[in-house]
Amino acid sequence: MESRGTKREAGKIEVAEPRNKLPRPAPSLPTDPALYSGPFPFYRRPSELGCFSLDAQRQYHGDARALRYYSPPPTNGQSPNFDLRDGYPDRYQPRDEEVQERLDHLLRWLLEHRGQLEGGPGWLAGAIVTWRGHLTKLLTTPYERQEGWQLAASRFQGTLYLSEVETPAARVQRLTRPPLLRELMYMGYKFEQYMCADKPGVSPDPSGEVNTNVAFCSVLRSHLGNHPLLFSGEVDCTDPQAPSTQPPTCYVELKTSKEMHSPGQWKSFYRHKLLKWWAQSFLPGVPNVVAGFRNPEGFVCSLKTFPTMEMFEYVRNDRDGWNPSVCMNFCAAFLSFAQNTVVQDDPRLVYLFSWEPGGPVTVSEHRDAPHAFLPPWYVEAVTQDLPSPPKTPSPKD
Repeated sequence: MESRGTKREAGKIEVAEPRNKLPRPAPSLPTDPALYSGPFPFYRRPSELGCFSLDAQRQYHGDARALRYYSPPPTNGQSPNFDLRDGYPDRYQPRDEEVQERLDHLLRWLLEHRGQLEGGPGWLAGAIVTWRGHLTKLLTTPYERQEGWQLAASRFQGTLYLSEVETPAARVQRLTRPPLLRELMYMGYKFEQYMCADKPGVSPDPSGEVNTNVAFCSVLRSHLGNHPLLFSGEVDCTDPQAPSTQPPTCYVELKTSKEMHSPGQWKSFYRHKLLKWWAQSFLPGVPNVVAGFRNPEGFVCSLKTFPTMEMFEYVRNDRDGWNPSVCMNFCAAFLSFAQNTVVQDDPRLVYLFSWEPGGPVTVSEHRDAPHAFLPPWYVEAVTQDLPSPPKTPSPKD
């Protein structure tokens, strides 16, 4: 009843106002690429602050135990002939996607290291903390035609936290994923097993189980425009033969794609897939994406390396291609929009930014469950300035 009464009162006020004074529209952010073409914004070369690993049970470890080493097959002109279907579904342990992890693993790392951050914990007060994957979605938004997104934002002790929320459409898609798509997802992970070893100088062993709970994550610091960023992203492997062993320049991203047979197929690949690969690797400063091209039977017939900094060359002269400046300018505009919208410092208050292709980014306010995403253990520890998070109970406890 209360909200209806409020609306009616608001209506009365509007009528009483002079005609030329329109009610203030709800804030929104346009996404049309034409609005964001312009010079490339300042983006500081990302530097790695640290890392963490998730094990086969998805338990957190503040070390590099899950890091794998790039070990490609010898280049003797022969097809690698990796069977990406091998082990499916018997030797496959997929992560439980019903578990919403939000920013929890990154926050755990942050609690353990915020005292050692250059510039001290105070640096965090003006920063934006999120996952690399969330920023990737922002970069590709001006060119995305199919999938919308939702990002929850909360400000706590000055820091702006961004955490993705699964849209109802994405949830339906995930729960009704066709068997072929599930198998294709497996193939991507299987490819990594053929290309990576557990130790440097050792050959890969593709006979084991593919367990997608296991992950190695890099934690990076950067600056986009005037926005300090602290974000984390999963890393496929490190190249022991890289010219520089300094992360993130030694990291390699691994991808699979279907074999291409015509100029039209390549053009579509450059326009759509390469944009996502570029966004995902440019943000953390990963220099190379190595792609395995598979035939309809699921065998990798060729490998190709795409240097991240050269990907735009494939679409530079394509009228319907993408432009890195547009991607980064939109991301910077969104971060400014979020910083200016989320003004109240309250971990229980959530601003939900929503976007559907063809429309602007809109925002709504929510309080507490189910939208609040900063866990009580984090809020309490930061409030009391405790050095480390509580011990996660092990499955045995």
